[in-house]
Amino acid sequence: MTITPAEIIDFWFSERVKKQWLSSTEALDKEIRDRYQALWRKAAAGELDDWQDSPLGSLALVIIMDQFPLNMFRNQATSFSMEQKAVEITCQGIETGQHQELEKEHLSFLFMPLMHSEDLEMQDLSVKLYREHGLDSNLKFAEHHRDLIKRFGRFPHRNRILGRTSTIEEERYLQSHEAFLG
Repeated sequence: MTITPAEIIDFWFSERVKKQWLSSTEALDKEIRDRYQALWRKAAAGELDDWQDSPLGSLALVIIMDQFPLNMFRNQATSFSMEQKAVEITCQGIETGQHQELEKEHLSFLFMPLMHSEDLEMQDLSVKLYREHGLDSNLKFAEHHRDLIKRFGRFPHRNRILGRTSTIEEERYLQSHEAFLG
């Protein structure tokens, strides 16, 4: 079965998925794992790199590599294994002007890998892009993520998942109300 970028995007932006995503349902995790894990593996192996030639293809790849793993591998290190490739696709999309061709609703997802990166340069770019494009609801989270990277050099929320030892300052943060809001 061949899946197209448009089908990925239609699925991801469907009302049903939006509702289930907010509640982090096990059913959605299982559905994404069952339907898209093979596609994620293809993307990881570079078999879908030609999708990067179009705005919708780039967006679909970002969803496959940045969003789907959060469901397929919730609270596992594998959730972040395609982070760098997703960042590269986003940067290429920006460099080639693809981001200008995407609708505002979809544009926020193209920039997500930058916001999820533990690289401060990518965090700064994320904040800049969300601000420039008037994506204010995302801007709040981008600024929060950037502030965490400036403060800790990484996301303390990922320490346990990635097997990293938290510093005392990170432990204090993780037990704070601020961490709950982020």
